[in-house]
Amino acid sequence: QVQQNVERLFMRFVEEGKATVRLREPAGDLCLSKANVINLKTFLSAVRLAHQGNDTGVLPLSPLVPAKNSDVEKPKTKMIITSRRDYPLTKSFPFSLEHLQTSYCKLARIDTRVLCLKKLRKLDLSHNHIKQLPATLGDLVCLQELNLHDNHLEAFSGALCSSSLQKSLQLLDLSQNQIQALPIEFCQLQGLVQLRLDDNALLRLPCRIGQLSRLRFLSAARNKLPFLPCDFRKLSLENLDLFGNPFEQPNPLVPNIQLKIPLTLLECAARATVNHRIPYGCHLLPSHLCKDLEVAKTCRCGSACLSSFIQITVTMNLHHVAHTVVLVDNMGGTEAPVLCYFCSLDCYSQFLDRHLQSN
Repeated sequence: QVQQNVERLFMRFVEEGKATVRLREPAGDLCLSKANVINLKTFLSAVRLAHQGNDTGVLPLSPLVPAKNSDVEKPKTKMIITSRRDYPLTKSFPFSLEHLQTSYCKLARIDTRVLCLKKLRKLDLSHNHIKQLPATLGDLVCLQELNLHDNHLEAFSGALCSSSLQKSLQLLDLSQNQIQALPIEFCQLQGLVQLRLDDNALLRLPCRIGQLSRLRFLSAARNKLPFLPCDFRKLSLENLDLFGNPFEQPNPLVPNIQLKIPLTLLECAARATVNHRIPYGCHLLPSHLCKDLEVAKTCRCGSACLSSFIQITVTMNLHHVAHTVVLVDNMGGTEAPVLCYFCSLDCYSQFLDRHLQSN
């Protein structure tokens, strides 16, 4: 179907027997090369007329001659660029690309032409100077692997976590950047199998990281993590690397008490909403309350608590969540502090009794 379906004609090199017809549906490029110049011009003229709705019976087409197999070029699916001088400034990227690597190109931002490559499955932008990720990166519906190693990123957009990347993205490399925290929405990327966060400035991991049920490889070495979130216990990993983080020494006898007695009405309502799984949303509650409910803490008794709780750190052997654990420090340790919450003095007292008895 040609009528009203031609996005653009690229005719800059028509005198060399080359041209490209960009179609809207299905989205793709029809690349022509090694063509007779006169026949090519006639063909492009016919395509333009057909696009405008002219009768196909009167179009100036020459008889078709089957092309030889040697003359037919297969669509390009992979392109690797590893220097600034090889980066295309005037030519478009082939729409058929499934794997694109543009490393060591000193890119300060992601090229908008890359964001139009809807068939991309692997995108490697490592070793550049990228500071920010556009929300339209989430429009790459087939993207499975995204490598942003060694850039200048300071954040990972929550909008990307709510895009089509939720289901498609399996490998994400954010290592060697300047990220201090990941958004609450990050744990919506539930297709993730491999996540690399090494050599950043992370002060904490996402509080709902346990929702990443498919995650098997996690590396967050050489960050600034003082402890791990409570939800970390829910992970089931094959390989875990947390080497070089300044983990605090756990001390269950020195709690951080944020308990308010009696509980506020807001706290009671929030706990009841989470405990009884009462449906809620921005159409029922203010958005800030919805966000608070999404990050509600869970007491060891299984009950929820929001802003009224007792917090401690306890020691967890990382082999409980991972088959292979890289040593946490040079002393050969495989343990790390994990946050633990209690919804009441009674729950904390019961834990303290068991802790003291075991020691």
